[in-house]
Amino acid sequence: MPDALELLKTRRSAKPREMNGPGPSPSELETILTIGARVPDHGKIAPWRFIVFEGDARRRAGDVIAKVFAAKNPGATIEQIESEKNRLAEAPLVIAVVSSIKPHPKVPPWEQELSAGASAMNIVTAANALGYVANWLTGWFAFDREVLSAFGLQADEKLAGFVHIGSIDKPVEDRPRPNLSDLVTRF
Repeated sequence: MPDALELLKTRRSAKPREMNGPGPSPSELETILTIGARVPDHGKIAPWRFIVFEGDARRRAGDVIAKVFAAKNPGATIEQIESEKNRLAEAPLVIAVVSSIKPHPKVPPWEQELSAGASAMNIVTAANALGYVANWLTGWFAFDREVLSAFGLQADEKLAGFVHIGSIDKPVEDRPRPNLSDLVTRF
């Protein structure tokens, strides 16, 4: 297992189209989800939940996405529709993080949404710590109510994102990182 600080300093997102198997085992998936649920959660209300897409479920989800895309884009080509079908099929495992706001007198919705974001990042970090690559993405379908309803989200729930997890055969390219001097001020 990599050193925690080194992992956090060097973590990179891999493109789902470059991912392959194997994906996490059932026990590794349980570890990833356990770590995803271990985030700041003021009020102990768990304002998030997870949807796991693996195996054939990735294709079934792609069928939903492609059907909605085709209905909303009548001029779409067969190639475009096929591309939409593959949105969740490239990585061996995809975990959707659902932001599920709970009414609470002391914990505002914004704070609960941040907790869902922290959960998604913990999932990414846990996957990386286990030796996998990951990428936290959204896309148009992450905001489409018809797709979200088909995935089981309630009308008051939002999708924080899809975390794609798999293996990769080559090093993941880094991207330019911001200079701390451009981001940090002192009060």
